Parts: sequence; C-alpha cells; structure tokens
Amino acid sequence: MTQPIDPLRLEKAQSGDEAALAILIARFMPTIRSLAKRAESPGLDFDDAVQEGYIGLFHAVKTYDPAKGTAFATYATTCIRNSIVTAMRAAGRKKHAPLNSSVPLRESATVPGPEELAILKEQYREAVRGINTKLSGFEKEALLLSLRGQSYSEIAKALSRTPKAVDNALVRVRQKLKPHT
Repeated sequence: MTQPIDPLRLEKAQSGDEAALAILIARFMPTIRSLAKRAESPGLDFDDAVQEGYIGLFHAVKTYDPAKGTAFATYATTCIRNSIVTAMRAAGRKKHAPLNSSVPLRESATVPGPEELAILKEQYREAVRGINTKLSGFEKEALLLSLRGQSYSEIAKALSRTPKAVDNALVRVRQKLKPHT
C-alpha cells in the first residue's frame, strides 16, 4: 500500500457510504486475495478465506480510530490477516475433521438394487450378531444411549456410572465392532 487512504473517503465509508466502501474494498482486494491464497487449507477454501478477509476489512472500517496514531492501511491489513487466520484455525480444529474429509453427496440418489439390498441386510445381520455376542450389557446400554444422542454425562447418570467409564465402554465398543463396519 504505497498511497495513504483518503481520510474523507474513510469517514464516508464509516458512515455507510457504499461507494466509498466499494473503493476501499477494491483498494484492499489484492491484500485480501494474497492473504487468502496463503490460508487455503482443508476446510477453508480460497473463496471462504476471501470472505473472511472482507469481514476483517469491514471490521477495520467500523472500528478504526485515527486518534490511536496507526495508519488505516496498517490497521486494516492486520484486521484482515487476523480474520483469515482465525477462520483457518477454526477450520483446522478436529471437530471439523468429518466435514473436511467428507465426500459430497450426489445430486440424485439411486435406489439400491436387489443385490445391494441383500448385501446390506447381511451386513446389518452381522453387525447385530456382533453387538449381541461381543458386547457386555453395560456396553450395549451405553451404545444405545449414545446412538440416541445422549452425552457421556447423561449416559453416566442414566447408568449410574462415571463419564470416564462410559467413555471407556464406548471405546471398547468401537474396537469390538470395527471388523463389522
């Protein structure tokens, strides 16, 4: 950013002038795109990172105070960078792993044929056999409550156990049933 930002234009953008804001967006677009390109990662594609850059720029426009002694270009670049980095960190959290590694659903789902239905039924029977023969009573109850969407603490309370005991039981369930999935 070689040229300083016109203070009058910035004031207009802060007061809601869309034309002034559009000029600021155009001025910072190369910075936003550059930072967004470096931030691409699983769960955060380029377009999403650019959107986060816009959010950072809007934040900078709304919160900039010239009395603090910082140039607007410096402040805006920092806000843009922080917004994109925050989005990148959020996208990289383990809680988003299923979304980041998932395969998109097809637009039109096909109805399984008779052969596929027979295979699915056999897999279902095998899974039920595994549940009935390999799991203890506590493990079965914990699995059932977990499948109903209850948290570990809710399951623990319902079964008069500790949340750690529930966690251990569900880990054992996954280990025992893994060959059947």
